[in-house]
Amino acid sequence: MTRRLLAAGVTAVLMAGLGACGGGGGGTEADGTVGTTGSTGTTGAAKEAQPSPDTVFGLRDTVRHLSRKTVADTRAHLVRKCTTTTERVRHTSRSGTGTHRTTRVWYTAEHHQSCTKVRQGTEKYRRVVRPERWCVRLDDVNGHTSQDAVWYRVTRETYDQVLAADEHTRVEFTPAGTGC
Repeated sequence: MTRRLLAAGVTAVLMAGLGACGGGGGGTEADGTVGTTGSTGTTGAAKEAQPSPDTVFGLRDTVRHLSRKTVADTRAHLVRKCTTTTERVRHTSRSGTGTHRTTRVWYTAEHHQSCTKVRQGTEKYRRVVRPERWCVRLDDVNGHTSQDAVWYRVTRETYDQVLAADEHTRVEFTPAGTGC
């Protein structure tokens, strides 16, 4: 019962943290390509776009790189423990017919090994709290002037190309997801 309450609490805190980050976490994994043309636009109220697996375009607003975040943690150290068993197996062989039929019996030993992972203390490791992300914020998404300040997660290559483009330049790419 206590573990269930603890798991529910951790889930609630995690969902609240991800919701505060500004992303729905939806979208699809895809590689992005970027094209730029020179035009300027306006800014407006922040609004979240619907997740889209298709190519999006808009005016480059800003970019954000979130580095990978890790924490030191401990976990159970598992080792492989094997046990060997020996089984005595009976073999028979029959030959002849009628009253001359003979049966020969012999025994062999077969060895079997069964292995399981058992806990033996704890070990320290680095747990990833947040994976590395590259994000781009667009204004006038897909030509809609009311869709401003929309964040998209992109690949490293797309991020580098958008970063090289001037601010308020038209860019086009396939997002890896929405939000940042």
